[in-house]
Amino acid sequence: MSEEVKVIDARGSYCPGPLMELIKSIRTEPVGTVFEVWATDAGSAKDIPEWAKKVGHDVVKTFQDNEVFKIQVRRVK
Repeated sequence: MSEEVKVIDARGSYCPGPLMELIKSIRTEPVGTVFEVWATDAGSAKDIPEWAKKVGHDVVKTFQDNEVFKIQVRRVK
């Protein structure tokens, strides 16, 4: 079973922009939804997982695809 991933394209936005986009989106989707934030700001690769762990969401994976950092977070609550 493959789960749908909601992409948040925040390329070109600087911190805290990508995180704010994730927060806005996570509020509108049900528990269990996986979000993948695309960011060109390296700070987001650190800040988004830290925020997710702090508020109780799961960090599924983080990776870099050329110049784009991709951070997957599953809404837990």
